[in-house]
Amino acid sequence: MSDGKVVRLGGRAAEDLSARLGLPAFEPGWVWLVGAGPGDPGLLTLHAVNALNQADIIVYDALVDEAVLGLASPRAKLEYSGKRGGKPSPKQRDISARLVELARQGKRVLRLKGGDPFVFGRGGEEALALVDAGIPFRLVPGVTAGIGGLGYAGIPVTHRDVNHAVTFITGHMAGGEVPEHLDWPSIAKGSPVIVLYMALSHLPRIADLLIANGRQADEPVALVRNATLRDQQVLETTLASAAADVERTGFKAPAIIVIGEVVRLRDGLDWLGALEGRVLKRDPLDTRKARDAV
Repeated sequence: MSDGKVVRLGGRAAEDLSARLGLPAFEPGWVWLVGAGPGDPGLLTLHAVNALNQADIIVYDALVDEAVLGLASPRAKLEYSGKRGGKPSPKQRDISARLVELARQGKRVLRLKGGDPFVFGRGGEEALALVDAGIPFRLVPGVTAGIGGLGYAGIPVTHRDVNHAVTFITGHMAGGEVPEHLDWPSIAKGSPVIVLYMALSHLPRIADLLIANGRQADEPVALVRNATLRDQQVLETTLASAAADVERTGFKAPAIIVIGEVVRLRDGLDWLGALEGRVLKRDPLDTRKARDAV
């Protein structure tokens, strides 16, 4: 993604679309913090496409797909600034300082992030750094993997027969450690559905914490790798078996993890699987059987 081989497709069509919709002009000296969604370029917002077409420089993350970068204006410079667990990565303060530096040069600076900048994306930290430096900015939300990625796996984060609440949790802190400070007893007992971001390396410890605090060991779990992309993979397991199944199958990051009965709905809602011939179950939760028994 950072070797300069991205084929650019931006141009007149994007300009015409922006004009027809009255989308905003990207002024010199501004920074736009833009969510690129979980991967599939079809999930980009029109504001994101507009930003890609106007930006002078795009500072992008590790999880931004090449197809998304291919929508950038041919004149835009691409600058990789990704963070990946266990690999050398730029420090957050250096990324923020770079955004300020580029904006002060009069550039139209697009900070392009996977998912949504304000959902475990550290977009708030970057925005505050811009405010501190007196740099004007715009925020463009994106589809977060905990919703869009699970949707591509056929798993809704809410369903009336299962849950009326969902909890989103980061699987590691800024230094890479397990978020031990969270109120795990309350999370385990109070949230019917839990969605974990960046948690694969700490899944054994997190599963132990949840089970120790009252979560059922046989509760359904799904892990979605490369969500929304052509090589998307889904691993269905249980809370007690998840860590061992990840090890056994060699399941790798990046992955979003969901814990809860909504995972069972995938038997009826795996729309991508249906395109490849999977026969979907009409009543995956057996709610009709339960109603008929009353």
